Amino acid sequence: MDIKQLEYFVQVVDAGSFTRAAMVLEMTQPSLSRQIRLLEVELHEHLLYRNGRGVEPTEAGRCLLEHARVVLARLATARQEIHELKAVPRGKIVVGFPPRIAHLLAPSLVRGFRERLPGAALTVTEGLSVSLREWLHEGRVDVALLYDPAPGETLDYEPVFQEELMLVGCVPGPGERLPESLPVDALADYPLILPCEPNTIRAVVDAACRRRGIALNIVAEVNAVHTMVALAESGEGYALLSASAIGPQRRAGTLATARVHTPSMHNNLIMCTARLQPLTRLTRETMQLLRSLDIRALLANA
Repeated sequence: MDIKQLEYFVQVVDAGSFTRAAMVLEMTQPSLSRQIRLLEVELHEHLLYRNGRGVEPTEAGRCLLEHARVVLARLATARQEIHELKAVPRGKIVVGFPPRIAHLLAPSLVRGFRERLPGAALTVTEGLSVSLREWLHEGRVDVALLYDPAPGETLDYEPVFQEELMLVGCVPGPGERLPESLPVDALADYPLILPCEPNTIRAVVDAACRRRGIALNIVAEVNAVHTMVALAESGEGYALLSASAIGPQRRAGTLATARVHTPSMHNNLIMCTARLQPLTRLTRETMQLLRSLDIRALLANA
């Protein structure tokens, strides 16, 4: 199957007319008609039928059109990437971060981006993992770091960092002091402050407790991490958070933590891209910059 024939076929369908398509392609209508006919002979199917307004694809034509667009798009991407091998990447890329870590990771990313990709433009946007996932699907974000995204076939996933969730309470805390560690079953004894559904931390906690038949005592549902931290710090209850979420409070000695075990619970930071979006050189270079970030050190210094 000839690539040019596929281009001609797509142009005819988009124009809705052999005459208009021939003008765009700067070729004669008989020559164009002959190329489409050769394509039909090869496939043993009629691809177009005429109506009073021009031409429309048949069922076989619609099937070919869907595949032809994918083939031509991939070919255009290949040409662009080969061209980019000799040039400094240009264009614009949008990277999405969860709000809790955006201010920690963005400076290092921007610094590296300016050094390695001076001809390109970077936009950093913030959003909850649920929102970032939607923006990836919509093409509003090119690459994003998400916490524990739900499995699916529309995104490509690459784990980049994992944090352990801990029980967090004020010092000395409501009631007795926190032990150094406690089993998941013991969470039922603490008044908890958890995010509302849907939320990645809530999903991790609910899954761990559901498997063991643990009924939690949830005294408040709060979506903002900084508000959860403030409530725990004021003694209104206990939160399940990662160490990076409470760095200043731990250093100030206003919050105590207890490791949770049997099982332990983790927040997984995943780098995601939309599977249907081609990975340009600019996207690949930006992803490599994200991989090079020392996330553990950056979060430890939060």
